[in-house]
Amino acid sequence: MKHIFLYGPPGTGKSTIGKIVADNLKLPFIDLDRVIESNAGKAIPEIMEAQGESAFRDLESSALKNLVNEKSSVVALGGGALLREENKHFAQANGKVLLLMAELNTLLERLQNKPNQRPLLAGDLEAKLTSLLEKRKAHYESFPLSINVDNKTAEKNALKAQVKLGRHHLSAMGEYDAIVGDLSNLPNLQNAIIVTDENIAKHHAKTIGDLKIKTIVVPAGEEHKNLETVHHLWKSFLENGLDRKSTVIALGGGVIGDVTGFVASTYMRGIDWIAVPTTLLSMVDASLGGKTGFDLPEGKNLIGAFHPPKLVLADVQFLNTLPERELISGMAEVVKHGIISDPELFELCNNGLDWVKDNLEEIVKRAMAVKIKVIEDDPFEKNIRAKLNLGHTVGHAVELVSKFNLRHGESIAIGMVVEAKYSAKVGLASRSVVEAIESTLKKLNLPIQIPDAMPREEIIKAMKVDKKKNAKSIRFALPVEIGKVELKDVTDLEDVL
Repeated sequence: MKHIFLYGPPGTGKSTIGKIVADNLKLPFIDLDRVIESNAGKAIPEIMEAQGESAFRDLESSALKNLVNEKSSVVALGGGALLREENKHFAQANGKVLLLMAELNTLLERLQNKPNQRPLLAGDLEAKLTSLLEKRKAHYESFPLSINVDNKTAEKNALKAQVKLGRHHLSAMGEYDAIVGDLSNLPNLQNAIIVTDENIAKHHAKTIGDLKIKTIVVPAGEEHKNLETVHHLWKSFLENGLDRKSTVIALGGGVIGDVTGFVASTYMRGIDWIAVPTTLLSMVDASLGGKTGFDLPEGKNLIGAFHPPKLVLADVQFLNTLPERELISGMAEVVKHGIISDPELFELCNNGLDWVKDNLEEIVKRAMAVKIKVIEDDPFEKNIRAKLNLGHTVGHAVELVSKFNLRHGESIAIGMVVEAKYSAKVGLASRSVVEAIESTLKKLNLPIQIPDAMPREEIIKAMKVDKKKNAKSIRFALPVEIGKVELKDVTDLEDVL
């Protein structure tokens, strides 16, 4: 993505919100109206009065097209900047346009304090603004990305804009971007290599070939997230001449991301890597946060390091070839993120699997934003980041005892229900919260109970080895209501099951 264009009627706060978004994303901010005034040497009302609207639009078109030479920026546009079809086409070809909209009363309240700054609204403000909105209604509705800015602070609207755009910048543990977009967002890389698995290589051979980057293919599956694969990658990096200035692209699901990130963290004491997640699970969870590692026979992720990627690029087109069971598995983490802090996301999941399949980009953007907020607030899991473990203490154990016959997400779904029931048992959650979680998971075809044949004592044993234990107890993230969890140390694991 090159530029981010903020567009919409006068008074929607394009400049105010744009400055915040630019600051959050560590990008330059450009106010196109100020550029026009600087170029003309006079204020816009003066330009309009002396030369008329048509001449002003010519200056506006010229200033817009000059942005082609600017590096990626957040650009606030005037309320009619894209009325000309050539301007609209230019903006859409050179970035993403996000429309900001508000109710008439909100706009009137904001604009009536600045009567002389809007030449097209001079005189009877309400009548002029109503007429302008009606005239441009179809035009504004033609932009697919939009947010409503009523009744929210500029900061909250900026975050809303970032979620809608699928664009974030993380800085709590190294500086990197997280983007929902296609592979054109990859930077130009020197001496890079792709690490992927057999399944991705088979389904996306052309895509990988088009990138024209050397590729290492490893076996697919959690059972290969081990020291043998780590050793193989170390040797492959050496054989392919990677040095400290090289970049590794992890193209795959959570297993590929975890292992490749770990190898990158240790090869020559650490080299850059980029995460290109190809599963829903890795897009919304595993690829974010800089946690890398591999499994031991005794448990998952027992060896690892914090080594964040330089970029996380989630292209939802990869999900088109994802087996349905894997897509469903990934939805467990999406539901978890809704339970943790986004009730609206939880409600979207409640629409069921068919709806989800038709709205994957929205699901990925919202779930990704939840994870980013948590890991930015607590990058090294010293406090609130532990709430991302909802469902994982029981879920990891169930997954291990099943010998990975249960997918990660399937196990986490079971873990969330078991832990929600325990939360209700100890008086933190109501029964209705448990029922809501069970109902939503069932609509997504996710399991909600431990298989009858699975030995409970083996699950408890696996939980005791889990990385989240301390000396006497295990810290659980327990749901209190949809949108809120609490951390609680538990000593009696049999009581949980």
